[in-house]
Amino acid sequence: MNITKKIKILLQEAELYHTQGLLNEAMEKYHNATKLIKSNEQLKSNQNLINGIINKIRVLKEDIIKIQKAPKKPEVSAEVQELIKKMCSFAPDKSEDLKALDGAIALAKFGQLKRAITEFNELIKKDSLRVVAAKSILRCHMALSSMDEAVTQYEQWISDDIFSTIQLDKLYVFLENILKKEGVDKKLPRRKAPTVNLEPVITRLGTNVVQAKEPEIEDDALDINSIGITIDSEPQEGQVVEFKIRFQLGNIITLLIPIRDKDLIKSFKVGNKINDIQYYSTTALFSGSGIVTLVKEIKIGPLRGDYCVDIEIVVN
Repeated sequence: MNITKKIKILLQEAELYHTQGLLNEAMEKYHNATKLIKSNEQLKSNQNLINGIINKIRVLKEDIIKIQKAPKKPEVSAEVQELIKKMCSFAPDKSEDLKALDGAIALAKFGQLKRAITEFNELIKKDSLRVVAAKSILRCHMALSSMDEAVTQYEQWISDDIFSTIQLDKLYVFLENILKKEGVDKKLPRRKAPTVNLEPVITRLGTNVVQAKEPEIEDDALDINSIGITIDSEPQEGQVVEFKIRFQLGNIITLLIPIRDKDLIKSFKVGNKINDIQYYSTTALFSGSGIVTLVKEIKIGPLRGDYCVDIEIVVN
C-alpha cells in the first residue's frame, strides 16, 4: 500500500471516530497521518493538506475540551427511574421475571446504569435469567468505561456457587473477546474444577420425581460488539458508519445515537429493513441485514436528546 493511500485511510478513520465520539482515537489517527506526511519529501510540502489536518485537529481539540469541562451528569431521582422502567411496553403474557428484565434493560438503555446493575444483580438469582443478567451487568460496566470493574465482577462470580461451570464458561468467552476487542491485555481466570449442580429431588411413594426447571432464556446468540451501516441520507449518504452496540438481548441489538448525530436518525425508520449490515461479533465478522423495531428519543435522564434504536438481526 502506498503512503498516499495509507494517509487517506487514516484520515477517513479519524473522521469516523470523531463522528462516533471516539475523540482520543480520532486524535491518534490524525497524529499518525501527520507523521507519515512529515516522513515524505513530496507530501510535507503540500501546505493545503497540512492545513486541512491542522484545522481538523483544532476542531477535535475544542470538542475534547468541551467534554472535559462539561459537568458530570448525575443519575436521575428514583421516581424518574421508575418512570423510565414503565416506559417499556410489556406484553401482557410475559412473566413477572421477564417484565423485571425488560425494566432493567430500559434503565440501561436510558443511561441509568448503576440502578440497572442493581436490578440485574437481583435477576441473577433466577437460574433462567442468570447468564443474560450477568452479560448485561458486564455491558453496563463497559458503558461506564469501567473495564476493571467488569473483570472484578467476573472474578467474584467464579467463587460464587450460584453459577454453574457451563454458565461461567459462557461469561468467560463473552468477556475475554470483548477485552481483546477493546485492546485490554488481561488474562481472565477460569474455574479450575467443575461444580456439581444437583437438581432438587422429591421422593414420593418410592419414585424419584425431579423438580421441573424453568427454561433458560436463550443466550446462545452471537454477542455483537458493533455494526457497520451504509448511511442512505444526507449529510453522510453513502458513507459506512460504525455503531457500537449499547445493549443486546438475544437477536435484538440497541444503538445509542447521540444528539450531535441527530441527522443519522433519518436512516432509521421502524419497520424498515436495512441491507448489507456488517456485524462485528466477539468471535467473527459476518454480513446480514436487520429490521428496525424501535426508534425512541430519550426525553428524560442524562441521555436526554439522544436516540435509542433497536434492530433485529437477520442473517442472510
